[in-house]
Formats: sequence, C-alpha cells, structure tokens
Amino acid sequence: MILTAILLSVALQTSVLPVCFASPFKPDLLLVIMVFLALRISLVAGASISWILGLVKDVFSGLYLGLNALSFLFIFLVIKHLSDRLYTERVPLFVIAVSVATVSCVATNMLLLVMFTGTPGIVYSMSIGLVPHLLVNAFVASIIPHIPGFDRLLEST
Repeated sequence: MILTAILLSVALQTSVLPVCFASPFKPDLLLVIMVFLALRISLVAGASISWILGLVKDVFSGLYLGLNALSFLFIFLVIKHLSDRLYTERVPLFVIAVSVATVSCVATNMLLLVMFTGTPGIVYSMSIGLVPHLLVNAFVASIIPHIPGFDRLLEST
C-alpha cells in the first residue's frame, strides 16, 4: 500500500502538478510521504527510503544529484528522533511535522547551495517562495489523514 502511494505521488509530482501549479504553489508530495514514514516506520528502512525519495526528487527536478537526498535523510533522522517521544497518531502533529520539514528542507538546501555553489541571488530566490510552499504543504498534510486507510497504511510492517 505504501509503495502504491509512493509511486502515485512520484507520478503526480513529476507529470501532473508541474502543469497545473506554479512552482511555489506546487505541493511536495515526496516530502509529505517522507514525514509520514518518519512518524510510522523503523529507522533503518525509513532512512533508506527517505534517501531514495530524495534522489528521485533530485532526478526529476533537475537539481544537483544528492541535494534533496541529503536533506531528506537529515530531516528524516531529526523527525524520527523526535517522534520516539511523541504520540504520532495525531493529525496536528503530522501537519506540524510537515511544516517543520518544509522549512528545514528549504533551509538545508539553501545552506548546501550557498556553501558549494557560487550562484548569486540563490538565497533570495529560495526564500521568496518559502511561505506559499509551506502553506501548500501544510494544506496537503491536513488532507492526507482523512484519506480512508491512512491509519492502516503501515500496520503490516
């Protein structure tokens, strides 16, 4: 079931959403799935899946290969560390975790790009779209728990 959700989100994020929405208003479905996995799956399996999700995002977005993979892995480890101390079945926690992950992903990517590239104006261009991107991801994260079967997605693992 989770593999189907991942494949569907990759197909939506790479083919449908870029046509329908402008860049800052396009939800990051792979990030939302990665946060869901961080709250529900084991550390070893989730870390490798989050790394692969980041690589898939890098391949289809045309950015530097490994940029999102490193960001996704870092965010997964932080959320997984914090989720061991929280009740992870709550919908508000999922929305807050996706919001924090969105800000963290943009900040991590911005830091890595500033450190390793000489692109002028990268901080301005990335920070200008942060608020719309954050709001859209939080909206998507608030809808996903209401999908039938959301609470049963990872019962078999």
